[in-house]
Amino acid sequence: MKVPIIDLENVSLFFPYQLSPINWVKSLFQGKQKPPFCALKNVNLKVYKGEVLGIIGRNGSGKSTILRVMSGIYSADEGRVLGHGVQTLLAGLGTGFSTHQTGRENAFIFGSILGKTYNEINEKLDDIIEFSELSDFIDQPLRTYSAGMKARLGLAVAGAINPDILLIDEVLGVGDPQFRDKSMKRILSMVEEAGTVVIVSHSFGLMKNICNRIVHIHKGEIVFVGEPEEAIKSYYEISD
Repeated sequence: MKVPIIDLENVSLFFPYQLSPINWVKSLFQGKQKPPFCALKNVNLKVYKGEVLGIIGRNGSGKSTILRVMSGIYSADEGRVLGHGVQTLLAGLGTGFSTHQTGRENAFIFGSILGKTYNEINEKLDDIIEFSELSDFIDQPLRTYSAGMKARLGLAVAGAINPDILLIDEVLGVGDPQFRDKSMKRILSMVEEAGTVVIVSHSFGLMKNICNRIVHIHKGEIVFVGEPEEAIKSYYEISD
């Protein structure tokens, strides 16, 4: 019997609506307060060790929210989240980076955010620079980097650290085809070394190539979990 490395049980998460100061005062006098927005509703999901699990859905469906619940950034308002192992969230482009620091300095900054010491990152630095293909730019300020260059640096650091669980939010679709292929190979090599990957992406071709299962989430609810092609079919069958 397989034991999940991440287990979401009946997880719901609510966000309050942000009102302007004027509308907030009006709502107090009128006694009408808008109920909080339900970002996730009764989500049940198990992630197993050694698998690549994809998450797809329309914009605003709750894909990134699930990753943040898994990583502990968001706490569930209802239900519970069980996790085992060191988790690393690679979200967006340049998350945790400082635009005024160089690429080399940001490798150490991002590595420290991911729980590694200066010496541990220093031992991996040559590999990070080689994988990122940024040797000519590694000592330039990050503000001069393109979005693709930032993504390459983030992936290089995360890949060198090789966490137990890597949570990836919309970064593998960035860069030229050669680098995307290289990134997929790095992710798969991490899985082969007993790692686990959960990835959010709109790149269905990528997801079909690397995922064992795909979750389709719609308006905060999971509507399908299973084979990649069936999950993508489910995506196109449900409209907003």
